[in-house]
Amino acid sequence: MDQSDAAASVRGDRKAPATIYDIARHTGFSPSTVSRALNKPGRLNATTERRIRDAAEELGYRINPMARALPTGKTGTLGLVVSDITNPVYFDLVRGAEHIASEADSTLIFADSQESARLERSIAERLQTSVDGLLLVGSRLGDQDIRELSSVKPLVVVNRLVDGVPAVVPDVAPGIEAALGALRERGHRRIAYLAGPEASWMNTLRWQTLFDLAVSWGLSIVEIKSTEPTRAGGAEAFQRIVAADVTAVFAYNDLIALGLLRASRDRGVAVPESLSIVGFDDIFGADLPTPALSSIRSPLGELGERATRRLLTEIDGAPAEVGAALPTRFIDRESIAAVRS
Repeated sequence: MDQSDAAASVRGDRKAPATIYDIARHTGFSPSTVSRALNKPGRLNATTERRIRDAAEELGYRINPMARALPTGKTGTLGLVVSDITNPVYFDLVRGAEHIASEADSTLIFADSQESARLERSIAERLQTSVDGLLLVGSRLGDQDIRELSSVKPLVVVNRLVDGVPAVVPDVAPGIEAALGALRERGHRRIAYLAGPEASWMNTLRWQTLFDLAVSWGLSIVEIKSTEPTRAGGAEAFQRIVAADVTAVFAYNDLIALGLLRASRDRGVAVPESLSIVGFDDIFGADLPTPALSSIRSPLGELGERATRRLLTEIDGAPAEVGAALPTRFIDRESIAAVRS
């Protein structure tokens, strides 16, 4: 049997998907009645609707979102675009978004823009042709690009504020204040911020919040660039951290912090005895290295849930509910200590 025959054989063994016409024949109802029961719940009496839904389940029927969009204008799908799929900071956020989408009987389509604004715009435009709305997480787009996308279909940005566009952003101040306070109590006066991507709105917010607080407390603070928001970026910045002659470092995220921690250990700089390090987000695994990483925890799962609820509200055209701020909090572990006298 050649490859074409084998492929045909496999296709022949597959069961054709059930249609509304199969359900109609199975129940004795008309196709239009079956369609109303499946796509517009509540339009028929409960007994009829239940019979049709039971038959659909028995036959293995699955609603085609494109077909459902014809009478309703909605596909039942949501798009979620993140800046870097390899960053574990998104794990809980995506899970939170998926939880709410599932509750709403919607399907979540996930895409990665690879830290590229150009790719993010292209992905978002392609997704908009087949989804009811978009979540942009950690977007690298300019404000005007986001507003243009928002004018096409409902859109919510996460970890970003754009005038005129719905957004969900954590309150970074409580976590930063607690972390900086812990360092000050341990005698630190010269601190560095190891920055993230310049296109990251959250990077700017974290730096500005830390800078303003450090200045108000009379502490010395310097911003040091990293090449990328990864462990490699943190390791590459090691020499610049040493040259800055600081006793403590705030990193844009935990990956950068973990890279710096590893490089410090490899090059004989003891953490936390000679250098204290604080990460951001408290990702899975932040507590695994030795020393365990101190970090500012973001409510990632709640961010994903709230953003998805907000998007569903925008899609339905209902008034948005403004919830309480989602605060960050400092998780004090082993990577910070008192300055040596």
